[in-house]
Amino acid sequence: MVRANLKGVNTVRKTLAGGTVVLYYYHRATGRRLKGSLGSPEFVRDYADAEQTQVQKRKGTIVGLIRDYTLSPEFAKRAESTQKEYRRMLTKVEIQFGTMPLAVLEDPRVRSDFLKWRADIAISSGEREADNRLSVVSAMLSWGIDNGQVFSNQVSGFKRLHKVDRSEKLWLPEHIEAFMKVAPREMQRALILALHTGQRQGDLLKLVWTNYDGSRISLRQRKGAQRVTVPCTQALSRMLDGMERSAMVILSTKTGRPWAARYFKRQWEEASKAAGITELHFHDLRGTAVTMLAEAGCSVPEIASITGHTLKSVHGIIERYLARTATLATAAIEKFENASSTDFANRLQTTDRGEGKTTAKLFK
Repeated sequence: MVRANLKGVNTVRKTLAGGTVVLYYYHRATGRRLKGSLGSPEFVRDYADAEQTQVQKRKGTIVGLIRDYTLSPEFAKRAESTQKEYRRMLTKVEIQFGTMPLAVLEDPRVRSDFLKWRADIAISSGEREADNRLSVVSAMLSWGIDNGQVFSNQVSGFKRLHKVDRSEKLWLPEHIEAFMKVAPREMQRALILALHTGQRQGDLLKLVWTNYDGSRISLRQRKGAQRVTVPCTQALSRMLDGMERSAMVILSTKTGRPWAARYFKRQWEEASKAAGITELHFHDLRGTAVTMLAEAGCSVPEIASITGHTLKSVHGIIERYLARTATLATAAIEKFENASSTDFANRLQTTDRGEGKTTAKLFK
């Protein structure tokens, strides 16, 4: 008899009149009884037929689209944490809309159905969760358009309920100084590495020593699979060259083990709390790095080549973050005052019109 490890099988135990106990097996999704003993050729054949029936039933519905999307190479390229979160939310979508025919998605009125669903989620689970679920639906529909399964995305461009303004969430020098005074050395290293590379936490925790060649850090980002090479600043090289390479990863715990994401987050939050920092997160170091590069005079393409952002994302970060800093404004005024092309403006002075003079004159 062939051994089988088949999912979605319900086992029912029944005692016959003579006291004999028999087992009956059913395909959970279809309710179809599976003949033969567990793992027998007859059983496996019935199971395969039931599975095929289920696949055919899913075709042309949202649940089928969900299955195809989550099995696609595009989905596989997403970070593991993103895949897990998408699957969690798509399970909720399947419960609510799984049997909906794909043809219905072409009707503009379906947008109101999704927005009503989001409104209910906002009440039960919060606005952020509600927006995120609808964002996943939109991402799936966009994928469906690219792959010829649907022809429109009726929820594209929806207005988010949850507003997040992190334009003031910059790690300023005083924040960094306070953090470095109280944080464990492992957290200090993480801050320096993030501030000097502009990389995500997940990518930094995965960095191994072979990613560093003595002058540059090269890595393939997990989100988007972007390949970036970051030349090290003197401060970063000094830190890396002075570290013992007792672990395979660059950032490790005190015992030399790789960080688990949750444990790292907990340790980071404890260090931030000890420094009196409650509104800033590790991810804000990425935006801070972009801001510092812009303040140093780097162009948008130069910044993107280091951080791995798209040009559009860099523009967006600069628009949000630089409005809150005075560094570029001060530099701009200095250039304004010292440029020959603006000399005429720098020599302007008001005069008293009552004396019959011009309203403004140039300094001699």
